[in-house]
Parts: sequence; structure tokens; C-alpha cells
Amino acid sequence: MAVDYVARSRARTRRRETADVAALVRRLDWLLIGFVALLVAYGLWAVAGITRHDIAGDPNYYLVRQSVYAAVGAIGLVAAVVIDPERYRAWWRPLFLGTVGMIVLVILRGVESNGSKRWLDFGFFRFQPSEFGKVFFVLALAGFLAERAQKLGEARTTFRAVGLACVPIALVFLQPDVGTAMVYAAALAAILFVAGTPWTHLAGVAATTVLVAVVLLWAAPAGGVHILKPYQVNRLTGFFHPQSDPGGATYNIAQSKNAIGAGQLRGRGVNGATQTNYDFLPAHHTDFAFASLAEERGFVGASILLGLYLLVVWRGLRIVTLARDAFSAIVAGGIVFGLLFQIFVNVGMTMGIAPITGIPAPFLSVGGSSMIANLVAVGILLAIHVRARGVRR
Repeated sequence: MAVDYVARSRARTRRRETADVAALVRRLDWLLIGFVALLVAYGLWAVAGITRHDIAGDPNYYLVRQSVYAAVGAIGLVAAVVIDPERYRAWWRPLFLGTVGMIVLVILRGVESNGSKRWLDFGFFRFQPSEFGKVFFVLALAGFLAERAQKLGEARTTFRAVGLACVPIALVFLQPDVGTAMVYAAALAAILFVAGTPWTHLAGVAATTVLVAVVLLWAAPAGGVHILKPYQVNRLTGFFHPQSDPGGATYNIAQSKNAIGAGQLRGRGVNGATQTNYDFLPAHHTDFAFASLAEERGFVGASILLGLYLLVVWRGLRIVTLARDAFSAIVAGGIVFGLLFQIFVNVGMTMGIAPITGIPAPFLSVGGSSMIANLVAVGILLAIHVRARGVRR
């Protein structure tokens, strides 16, 4: 009898677990999954053309690497879906300390490239902690604000949230990586807005941000204190005066505009893209991947990419409205707006409407950390949707 009881109990447990998995699968946002899958596939197809002539004798070198990163990211996405977002709320302190610790480790032990330290080199993989920090940063601040949901109207809460955020932002800025620091700041703005921070507090944060920018860009240099690196100053000068030095400081943006314009409606094709194939366009597979795509595939190809971005952002914003609690809504808002900000700045800098910052194009630029981190972020969005209110059960 005891054996039969144990067997029946185990059978019920298995049926319950199977039912739970089936319910989770039914509640997934399959449209978001489909759009992200199309975006990743389109990005890999674009990388195959952009990097075809980069490695002599191995035209698929970057495609294979990026495909491996996408596969690892897909595993991370599935793992993120399984984890209840409520756990992140309880772990916000370790997540915050871990983010800060990783960035500090990069400053102390990181690999320097092009004047900045952003990577930890493990031989087979160069790990960029600040990319994963974009996700952990949102989770940590959302947990902090969710704990103080009844005190969001107090200036002290806003001040402490901004103070916490300034720690990783400042550390990333010191690497120096101004682009990623800007992404963190944009995510902070979205987090405060979705959390319900009073408008007066938001205005105060905005005014302080403007003041800091004035000090960094004008007051400090006028007083002989140069906080920005020379190449960062050149980038800003080149943004405001794009024709000032086409052979030097503004060379990158000049070549980027040439590549985009050369693509016209349908593009030059892989073999006819001279700006990309002959390396006239620097960093054509990373920072300026969008410009290379526009040269090879033209306005049509670039529009397809932007359309896929728009669909992913749309589904992400929908998840913000469906979130079951404030914490989940804050997390979704921070992730979606951070992604949108990266898209705008990367595409904008290739066309000259935003300063060159080194922000990669999500799911397009070659890079393992960015691909994996973005897919994990999508997994968290899906986890929020699965447990959202109003979703068919």
C-alpha cells in the first residue's frame, strides 16, 4: 500500500509539473519571440555580408562566432524565462554589488583597447561586464524602488536611487565608456518615470544632469581641468562641426555617411560595397555595422532592420502595461527604454545626428557580450509576461 501511495504521489507531481510547463509555454509572448528570432536571424545574415572580406581565407569567421554567441544567448533567454522575476527583487543588493564589482575589476585588470578598458580576456572569449551590467543595473534599481513603494513621493528616496545609480555610471565613465554610461543614465530615467517618481523630482534630476554636462564640457576645461579624453573631445567637436576635419577627427562619420548614401534604395550588394570591403569605413562590423548594412542592402535593408526593432520595442512596451506588480513594470520599462536608447544613438551616430559613442547596434553589431546580454534581457521580459495579470491562463 505504501509503495502504491508513493507511486501515485510521484505521478501526480509529474502531471502537475507537466501542466505548469504547458501553462508557461501557452502564456509566452510568441509574437515577441518571433520578432526577436527574426531580428537575430537578420542580424546574422547582415554580418555574413558585412564581414565576408574581413578574414582572408575564412569568409564565415565572424558569422560562426556570432552564431555561437546567439546560441548561448538563446540558452540564457530560456533560463531567464524560467526564473520568477520576484527573485530578482529579493536579490537586488547582490546584483548591485556584483555589477559594481565587475566594473571595478575591469578597471583594475581589464584589457585596454583604443584607449579604454572595457573587457576581461579569458582567451576564448572577451567578456564585457558593462553589457551585462545594463540588465543587472535595471534589476537592482527596480528592487530598490519597489522596496520603497510607499516612499516614492519623498525626495530622499529619489536622491538615494540616483546616488546608487551614479556609482556604476561613474565607474563605467572612468573606463572610459561614455556610451554605456549614457545607456545606464537613460535606463535610470525610465526607471524613475515608470516607478511613479514625482515630476518635480524628475525635473530636479534633469537639471542636475544638465549642470554636470556643462561642468564636464565647458566649465572644467575653461578652468584648465580636462576630464574628457582628447579623442572624446574630438568626437564632440566633430559632431558639432562635421566638416571641420574630414581626414582626421571627423573621418569616421564622413565615411559612414558616404556608405549610407552609396547604398541608395537597394544597396550595392556584398561585393560592390567598397566602403566596407576596402576598410574605408572603420569598425564596420561593430560600431558602424548599420552603415555597412545600409551600403550593402540600401534603404530597403536598413528599413527592414528598423521595422524589426520597432516591433520588438512595441511588444516590450505592452509588457510594461501588463506587469503584475510595480517591480516587474519598472524592470520592463528600464529594459525596453535602454534598448530603444541604444538603437537611437547607434543609428543616429552613423548618420551624424548623434555623437559617436561606441554603442553597438543591438542584435547586429559583432560582439558576444552584447548579443548574450540582450537575449537575456528579452528572456526577463518574457518572464514578466508569463506571470503578468490579464494574460490567458
